Amino acid sequence: MAFGVARQGGSSQLRSRGKFLRVSENLQWCASFANLAVMNDTPGLRERKKQATREALRLAALRLAVEKGWDQVRVEDIAAEAGVSPRTFNNYFASKDEAFLATAYDRGARMQAALAARPAEEPLWPAVIEAGVHGFAADAIDLRQARRIRPTPTLAAEQLKAIAVIEHGLAEGIAQRIGADVELDLYPRLVAAAVISATRVTIEHWLRTESDLPFPAVLREALERVAAGLPPPAERSP
Repeated sequence: MAFGVARQGGSSQLRSRGKFLRVSENLQWCASFANLAVMNDTPGLRERKKQATREALRLAALRLAVEKGWDQVRVEDIAAEAGVSPRTFNNYFASKDEAFLATAYDRGARMQAALAARPAEEPLWPAVIEAGVHGFAADAIDLRQARRIRPTPTLAAEQLKAIAVIEHGLAEGIAQRIGADVELDLYPRLVAAAVISATRVTIEHWLRTESDLPFPAVLREALERVAAGLPPPAERSP
């Protein structure tokens, strides 16, 4: 699977330094779909229908979080907003928090799939930058909506887990690209951590300053600065 997990029963777990992060198999399914999209393969009708339902639930969770406040949203509300039953919801997500965080997992899956699809002869950092930008190429609206959402303690904890899973998946992709071992070599994890941290800071800055620039362009500039070693900016005139 795209995030380097080991199956175990009805869920999956990500191993990292002897610890496990449990991740729903339904959240990981998006990785295979992302790979199909990046490789220009056409998924079958069943997969497209499944993706459409999952996308409706993801967007419903986001809309309701903005409209009602996340602590007031129930699984039943998300299902009704998406036009499906709560039972159908449970076929896709184990909780309302998973439905909300599907956006983040999708970005991570697109990022890793895009990295794997970059030309083998391309240097690492340009490939990583293109993959990082690709992860956000289609959802700037989601980012602006998310600014208005106040996470609950449970959602905040799940967000930390999502970041760890996405970062580990990116590190795996980097390790594969340079022929390293993600568990033994430090460099892939350092690069992944730098990219994910820079992305988080860039999101916060872009939202706080209410920039008119499209987020992918801002993210590209930020990642290029990281790749260059973060040289100090030119001094501003007084």
